[in-house]
Amino acid sequence: MSDEANLLYLLAALIFGYLLGSIPFGLIFTRMAGLGDVRKIGSGNIGATNVLRTGRKGLAAATLVADALKGTAAVLIAAQWGPQFATLAALGAFLGHLFPVWLQFKGGKGVATFIGVMIGLKPLAALIFCLIWLGVAFASKYSSLSALIASATTPVVLWLLGEPGMAGMAIILVALLWWKHSQNISRLLAGTEGKIGQKG
Repeated sequence: MSDEANLLYLLAALIFGYLLGSIPFGLIFTRMAGLGDVRKIGSGNIGATNVLRTGRKGLAAATLVADALKGTAAVLIAAQWGPQFATLAALGAFLGHLFPVWLQFKGGKGVATFIGVMIGLKPLAALIFCLIWLGVAFASKYSSLSALIASATTPVVLWLLGEPGMAGMAIILVALLWWKHSQNISRLLAGTEGKIGQKG
Protein backbone atom coordinates (compact mmCIF):
# COMPACT_ATOMS: atom_id res chain seq x y z
CA MET A 1 0.00 0.00 0.00
CA SER A 2 1.37 3.42 -0.94
CA ASP A 3 1.85 6.15 1.65
CA GLU A 4 -0.97 8.16 0.10
CA ALA A 5 -3.38 5.21 0.21
CA ASN A 6 -2.37 4.40 3.80
CA LEU A 7 -2.99 8.02 4.83
CA LEU A 8 -6.38 7.92 3.16
CA TYR A 9 -7.37 4.77 5.05
CA LEU A 10 -6.15 6.25 8.33
CA LEU A 11 -8.27 9.33 7.70
CA ALA A 12 -11.22 7.08 6.88
CA ALA A 13 -10.78 5.30 10.23
CA LEU A 14 -10.81 8.65 12.03
CA ILE A 15 -13.96 9.79 10.20
CA PHE A 16 -15.67 6.43 10.70
CA GLY A 17 -14.97 6.61 14.42
CA TYR A 18 -16.20 10.20 14.56
CA LEU A 19 -19.51 9.43 12.86
CA LEU A 20 -20.16 6.43 15.09
CA GLY A 21 -19.19 8.35 18.21
CA SER A 22 -21.40 11.29 17.31
CA ILE A 23 -24.66 9.32 17.74
CA PRO A 24 -26.33 11.08 20.75
CA PHE A 25 -27.92 8.09 22.45
CA GLY A 26 -28.89 9.98 25.62
CA LEU A 27 -30.91 12.48 23.62
CA ILE A 28 -32.42 9.78 21.39
CA PHE A 29 -33.46 7.55 24.31
CA THR A 30 -35.03 10.32 26.40
CA ARG A 31 -36.98 11.64 23.43
CA MET A 32 -38.19 8.13 22.56
CA ALA A 33 -39.36 7.79 26.17
CA GLY A 34 -41.36 11.01 25.88
CA LEU A 35 -39.16 12.94 28.29
CA GLY A 36 -38.26 15.73 25.88
CA ASP A 37 -34.80 17.22 25.52
CA VAL A 38 -32.42 15.99 28.22
CA ARG A 39 -30.25 19.03 27.52
CA LYS A 40 -32.86 21.19 29.28
CA ILE A 41 -32.42 19.58 32.69
CA GLY A 42 -29.61 19.25 35.20
CA SER A 43 -26.20 19.86 33.71
CA GLY A 44 -27.58 20.08 30.17
CA ASN A 45 -25.39 17.15 29.22
CA ILE A 46 -26.51 14.27 26.96
CA GLY A 47 -24.67 11.60 28.97
CA ALA A 48 -25.87 8.90 31.36
CA THR A 49 -25.36 10.92 34.55
CA ASN A 50 -27.70 13.64 33.36
CA VAL A 51 -30.18 11.12 31.97
CA LEU A 52 -30.27 9.64 35.49
CA ARG A 53 -31.59 12.99 36.71
CA THR A 54 -34.83 12.24 34.86
CA GLY A 55 -35.41 9.53 37.45
CA ARG A 56 -35.31 6.81 34.80
CA LYS A 57 -32.51 4.48 35.86
CA GLY A 58 -33.13 2.15 32.95
CA LEU A 59 -32.68 4.94 30.41
CA ALA A 60 -29.51 6.07 32.16
CA ALA A 61 -28.11 2.53 32.06
CA ALA A 62 -29.03 2.18 28.39
CA THR A 63 -27.32 5.47 27.62
CA LEU A 64 -24.18 4.43 29.48
CA VAL A 65 -23.99 1.11 27.64
CA ALA A 66 -24.75 2.57 24.20
CA ASP A 67 -22.28 5.45 24.58
CA ALA A 68 -19.60 2.97 25.63
CA LEU A 69 -20.35 0.39 22.95
CA LYS A 70 -20.19 2.90 20.10
CA GLY A 71 -16.59 3.54 21.11
CA THR A 72 -15.85 -0.17 21.42
CA ALA A 73 -17.46 -0.91 18.05
CA ALA A 74 -15.46 1.80 16.31
CA VAL A 75 -12.20 0.39 17.66
CA LEU A 76 -12.94 -3.27 16.98
CA ILE A 77 -14.13 -2.67 13.43
CA ALA A 78 -11.13 -0.47 12.56
CA ALA A 79 -8.76 -2.94 14.25
CA GLN A 80 -9.39 -5.37 11.38
CA TRP A 81 -6.97 -3.20 9.36
CA GLY A 82 -4.38 -2.79 12.11
CA PRO A 83 -3.63 -1.13 15.47
CA GLN A 84 -3.04 2.32 13.96
CA PHE A 85 -6.53 2.29 12.48
CA ALA A 86 -7.99 1.20 15.81
CA THR A 87 -6.25 4.01 17.66
CA LEU A 88 -7.46 6.64 15.19
CA ALA A 89 -10.99 5.25 15.29
CA ALA A 90 -10.84 5.51 19.09
CA LEU A 91 -9.82 9.14 18.86
CA GLY A 92 -12.53 9.78 16.26
CA ALA A 93 -15.26 8.15 18.38
CA PHE A 94 -14.29 10.19 21.40
CA LEU A 95 -14.24 13.43 19.40
CA GLY A 96 -17.58 12.50 17.86
CA HIS A 97 -19.21 12.15 21.26
CA LEU A 98 -17.75 15.44 22.50
CA PHE A 99 -18.42 17.38 19.31
CA PRO A 100 -21.28 15.72 17.33
CA VAL A 101 -22.02 17.36 14.02
CA TRP A 102 -25.74 16.62 14.53
CA LEU A 103 -25.91 18.80 17.66
CA GLN A 104 -23.92 21.81 16.48
CA PHE A 105 -20.79 20.19 17.96
CA LYS A 106 -22.22 20.38 21.51
CA GLY A 107 -22.01 16.85 22.88
CA GLY A 108 -21.33 14.95 26.06
CA LYS A 109 -18.34 14.84 28.33
CA GLY A 110 -17.01 11.54 27.07
CA VAL A 111 -16.71 9.30 30.12
CA ALA A 112 -18.73 6.33 28.81
CA THR A 113 -17.18 6.59 25.34
CA PHE A 114 -13.73 6.83 26.95
CA ILE A 115 -14.44 3.54 28.73
CA GLY A 116 -15.76 2.05 25.50
CA VAL A 117 -12.69 2.82 23.42
CA MET A 118 -10.49 1.46 26.21
CA ILE A 119 -12.50 -1.78 26.19
CA GLY A 120 -11.67 -2.06 22.50
CA LEU A 121 -8.03 -1.04 22.81
CA LYS A 122 -6.98 -2.56 26.16
CA PRO A 123 -9.71 -4.25 28.22
CA LEU A 124 -7.55 -4.44 31.36
CA ALA A 125 -7.08 -0.66 31.30
CA ALA A 126 -10.85 -0.24 31.00
CA LEU A 127 -11.38 -2.58 33.97
CA ILE A 128 -8.91 -0.64 36.10
CA PHE A 129 -10.65 2.62 35.09
CA CYS A 130 -14.02 1.23 36.18
CA LEU A 131 -12.68 -0.06 39.49
CA ILE A 132 -11.14 3.30 40.31
CA TRP A 133 -14.33 5.09 39.22
CA LEU A 134 -16.47 2.86 41.44
CA GLY A 135 -14.17 3.31 44.42
CA VAL A 136 -14.14 7.10 44.18
CA ALA A 137 -17.88 7.23 43.45
CA PHE A 138 -18.67 5.06 46.48
CA ALA A 139 -16.55 7.27 48.71
CA SER A 140 -17.54 10.69 47.33
CA LYS A 141 -20.89 10.26 45.49
CA TYR A 142 -19.51 12.54 42.77
CA SER A 143 -19.61 11.14 39.24
CA SER A 144 -17.41 13.91 37.87
CA LEU A 145 -14.68 13.48 40.49
CA SER A 146 -14.69 9.73 39.87
CA ALA A 147 -14.25 10.26 36.14
CA LEU A 148 -11.49 12.83 36.58
CA ILE A 149 -9.43 10.65 38.89
CA ALA A 150 -9.98 7.41 36.96
CA SER A 151 -9.16 9.02 33.61
CA ALA A 152 -6.00 10.65 34.93
CA THR A 153 -4.63 7.24 35.87
CA THR A 154 -5.32 5.67 32.47
CA PRO A 155 -2.22 6.88 30.56
CA VAL A 156 -0.05 5.62 33.43
CA VAL A 157 -1.85 2.27 33.43
CA LEU A 158 -1.41 1.91 29.67
CA TRP A 159 2.27 2.74 29.95
CA LEU A 160 2.75 0.15 32.69
CA LEU A 161 0.92 -2.39 30.54
CA GLY A 162 3.48 -1.85 27.79
CA GLU A 163 1.39 0.35 25.49
CA PRO A 164 3.26 3.67 25.19
CA GLY A 165 1.51 4.55 21.91
CA MET A 166 -1.92 4.10 23.45
CA ALA A 167 -0.76 5.99 26.52
CA GLY A 168 0.16 8.97 24.34
CA MET A 169 -3.23 8.93 22.67
CA ALA A 170 -4.93 8.56 26.05
CA ILE A 171 -3.24 11.74 27.26
CA ILE A 172 -5.06 13.63 24.49
CA LEU A 173 -8.38 12.04 25.46
CA VAL A 174 -7.84 12.78 29.15
CA ALA A 175 -6.97 16.41 28.43
CA LEU A 176 -10.18 16.79 26.42
CA LEU A 177 -12.21 15.01 29.10
CA TRP A 178 -10.85 17.30 31.82
CA TRP A 179 -11.52 20.35 29.64
CA LYS A 180 -15.13 19.23 29.15
CA HIS A 181 -15.39 18.88 32.92
CA SER A 182 -14.04 22.37 33.66
CA GLN A 183 -17.37 23.55 35.08
CA ASN A 184 -17.62 20.42 37.19
CA ILE A 185 -14.14 21.10 38.54
CA SER A 186 -15.18 24.63 39.49
CA ARG A 187 -18.30 23.32 41.25
CA LEU A 188 -16.30 20.62 43.04
CA LEU A 189 -13.94 23.26 44.36
CA ALA A 190 -16.89 25.41 45.41
CA GLY A 191 -18.73 22.48 47.01
CA THR A 192 -21.77 22.90 44.76
CA GLU A 193 -21.38 19.92 42.43
CA GLY A 194 -24.45 17.66 42.14
CA LYS A 195 -24.11 14.16 43.46
CA ILE A 196 -24.95 10.88 41.74
CA GLY A 197 -28.72 10.39 41.45
CA GLN A 198 -29.53 13.95 42.40
CA LYS A 199 -32.25 15.45 40.21
CA GLY A 200 -31.42 18.82 38.57
